[in-house]
Formats: sequence, C-alpha cells, structure tokens
Amino acid sequence: MTHVLAIDIGGTKLAAALVDRSGAVLRSSTVPTPREDVFGALALLITEVVADGPAPLAVGIGCAGPLNLASGTVSPVNITSWREFPLRERVRELTGLPTVLAGDAQCFALGEHWLGMGGESASMLGIVVSTGIGGGLVIGGAPLLGPTGNAGHVGHMTVNPDGDPCPCGSRGCVESYASGPNLVRWALANGWTAGPTPDGAMLARDAASGHPVARAAFERGARALAAMIVSTAAAIEVTHVVIGGGVANAGPMLFDPLERAMDELTGFAFVRAVEIRRSKLGVQAALAGAAKLAWSSGVATAAPPPAPHDAR
Repeated sequence: MTHVLAIDIGGTKLAAALVDRSGAVLRSSTVPTPREDVFGALALLITEVVADGPAPLAVGIGCAGPLNLASGTVSPVNITSWREFPLRERVRELTGLPTVLAGDAQCFALGEHWLGMGGESASMLGIVVSTGIGGGLVIGGAPLLGPTGNAGHVGHMTVNPDGDPCPCGSRGCVESYASGPNLVRWALANGWTAGPTPDGAMLARDAASGHPVARAAFERGARALAAMIVSTAAAIEVTHVVIGGGVANAGPMLFDPLERAMDELTGFAFVRAVEIRRSKLGVQAALAGAAKLAWSSGVATAAPPPAPHDAR
C-alpha cells in the first residue's frame, strides 16, 4: 500500500500522518506549536512519523494563512516567527518529496468533502469556527484556492460596514462577532462572569443552562455567520456548508440560532436550500484534506522518492 505524508500546521498544534489512497491513516503524531523554531519542531515530527515506515510518495501541507501559492510562502497570523516563510521549499528539501500546499481551512473543507459530511456536494463551503474563522470551498470535487491561494477567507467578510476595526485591516468582519474569543469578549462586556480564565466552552455551558447573556452571545455570533453564509451562497451557489472548530462543539447553542438566522436572512430559493451540517471528522479533517491534496495533485507517483536532505 502506498502513502502520502499529510501535514497540518496551526498556531496551536502541528500534526502529521501517513495516509493511503482510501484515507486510512497508517500512523500519526501531534505536538504543540512552539513559540520559536517552529520548523525544527516540524522536522522532528516528520522524522517521527516516517521513521521505519513505508516511504511516502509526496507531501500535502495545510497551513494557517495567509499564504502565497506562487512562492510557496506562508505568514500565519498565529505563528509570528513565520513571515513569508518558504514552507513548501523547506519541506521539499527536508523530505526530498514533491510537496503541495494549501490553507488549513481549505484542507478542512477538502477533507470533509472526501471523507466527512460533504461527499455528495457539488458546491461546498467548509468553515472552521475557533480562535479565528477560516473557510474553504470545494467546487466540483476540487478545492477552489484562488490565484494566491487565499480563496475562502470567509472569516474576514464584512457583515457590518460600521462595525469595529478588525486586525486584518477591515471593519465588522464575521470573525469579530463569531470566533470563540470574540464571543467571550462580548459576553464579558455585557455582564457574563465565569472566573479568572473564561473561555468558549464555559460560555457554551452557561448558554445551555439558560444564562441570558451567554445565549445572546451565541445568537449574535450565529447571526453574523448566517449573514456570511447567505452572501457566499448568493455569490457561489454553495449547496452544503460544513462547520467545524471548537465553537462548533457548542452544538445546539450555535446551530439552533444559526438555523433561525438563516431562515430570516435568506431570500432566493437556491440560497434557502443550503444545507448546514456539523463536521464529522473534527480535528482530523485538515489532515485528511492535506492528504487528498497530495493524492489529487498528480505529484504522488509510484517512482521511488529521492533521498531526503539534512533537516538542518
């Protein structure tokens, strides 16, 4: 059985896995993302995963963005030591393998389309609602990456032109309303209290218990998400939306008000027909998508891989 090496890079964790053509994982490992020498940690992780196993044919990488596909460089917002970092070339040099790159949320969408909740969809939007909000589009079974590789940045679609400034440079982005930290921020500013280290999980528990401010935070965030989904569906005619990430773990606290907001905001029948689903693969979706990216790119061949270079 042949395999590819799938890599998922985010501000919280680094993950890698050997994945076959069916999506089965032979072996995998995860480590926290260090503050310094991120590539050194990634090199050790890759070595661990491929050691004493079948030689992979190619590498697929999903990385937090923004990124530049033409140059293969990445500048993840939550990895401050990487700015225009030549990730694709460094991994190719390390492994000696053909290497392809896409955004982590794009890989999330591709993974869910391949093995998760979007398999029958001809036009799917995947959304990761977590510390930030990312997205990816799969159209006709293929990821829509865009000229520079940044298509699907739905977290930074403006849902309120008069809203607060966003760190991205725009105003009123959906991320400012619906990401985990911003749900908590708004709830705290409006009277919710939850001890010294409040987080999204605590907010979801209180919302489920009926706390009015906690519920209002999710209602507000869900409405922003609905506005973004409606706009995306109107522009691209997506038929399915799959939502994952830590905030999706709130379950009905997020999805019930989201359905209500969709009902209120949709007009055209083709937009009203959009089906919203919760992620099936969870944290494994981006790795699955990175593997699919490698298998689908044509770089994975049966030819013996060249010898890897020194990791240093």
